[in-house]
Amino acid sequence: MDAKDTGSSFSEGGEIRQLGAQEMSRRQEDNLDRLLVSTLEVPWYADLVAQVRDLLNPKKEPPLVLTSKPAPADDGYFIINTLEVPWYRSLVIEARELFHKKQEPPQMLTSKPVPVKDIWGEYNYARPAASSSVLTHLVLAVILFTAASHPAVQDAAKKTADHLLINLAPYMPVAKASDKQMGGGGGGGDRSPLPPSKGRLPKFALEQFTPPTAKIINENPKLPMEPTIVIPPDIQLPNVNMAQYGDPLAAYGPASNGPGSGSGIGTGSGGGVGSGMGPGFGPGRGGGVGGGVFRVGGGVSAPVLIHKVEPEYSEEARKAKHQGTV
Repeated sequence: MDAKDTGSSFSEGGEIRQLGAQEMSRRQEDNLDRLLVSTLEVPWYADLVAQVRDLLNPKKEPPLVLTSKPAPADDGYFIINTLEVPWYRSLVIEARELFHKKQEPPQMLTSKPVPVKDIWGEYNYARPAASSSVLTHLVLAVILFTAASHPAVQDAAKKTADHLLINLAPYMPVAKASDKQMGGGGGGGDRSPLPPSKGRLPKFALEQFTPPTAKIINENPKLPMEPTIVIPPDIQLPNVNMAQYGDPLAAYGPASNGPGSGSGIGTGSGGGVGSGMGPGFGPGRGGGVGGGVFRVGGGVSAPVLIHKVEPEYSEEARKAKHQGTV
C-alpha cells in the first residue's frame, strides 16, 4: 500500500467518524429535547408527589452490567508507515494539500425544532389586576377624605387658678351712728281712677333706673331691669309678703298704680311709692323715707364727690368773656 492509498483510506475513515459523531450529537440533542418537553409538561404538584414517593420508596434498579467491549487495537502499521515517510515526501504532500484543498462533504442539519410550552407566556392577568388596583385606590381615597373632613378636636386644657378670698370687712371704714333721723319720701302713679293697690316695696338702692309698677304693660321688654326706689339699702322697713309691687299701707283691691303721676305707685308724683314727691317712700320729697326733705342719717354719710371734671374753655371763649353754668 502506497502513501496515496493510505491517505485516501485515512480520509474516508475521518469522514465516517465525522458522520458518526454528528449522528450521535443529533441523537443526544433529541433525547435532551424530549427530556425537557416531558419535564415541562409535568405539573409541579405531580412532580412533587413523584419526588416524595421516590424518596420514601426508592426504586430497586437492576445491577449494572458492563456490555462495552474494548475497541480492536491498531496494529500500528499505518502509524509506522506514516512515521517512516521521508521529510521531503511529506513536504510535497503538504504543499499539494495547500494548493489543492480536499472537498469535504456538505454538513446536513438533521435536527428539527420541538414544540415546547413557553414558561414565560402571557397569563391574561390584566383584568383582575386592574380591578384590584381600582378598588385599592378607591378605599384609600375614602379613608383620606374621611380623615380630612373630620378634623381632630382637642379638648382645651382646663386652666385652674388658686384664688385666695380675703375678707375686707375689718379694713372698711365704718361711719359712726348719727343721732339725726333720715328724712324724705316719694310717691307716684299713672293717673288711674282706682286707688293704689296693696303690694310689697321694691328693692332699695341709692340710684333708680326703673320705677316700680303694679300693672305690667310690657311683659317682654328689650332691656329688663329690676325696679327700685331711692332709699339706703341698709334701712329696714316693714313689708308685706306679696308677689306684686304696690303700697304696703294701701287697701286690698285690683292692681292699680293709683291717681298720682310721674310713674310709680301712689297718690303723689316722682316715681316712688306713696303720697310724697320723689323716688322714695311715703310722705316727704326728694327720695328716702321719714318725711320732710331727703337727708342722710342713721349712720349713713352724705355723698362725697370722688372725681370732678373741669370744663374746658376755648381761647376764643376766654377772649369774648363768655360765662355760664355747665
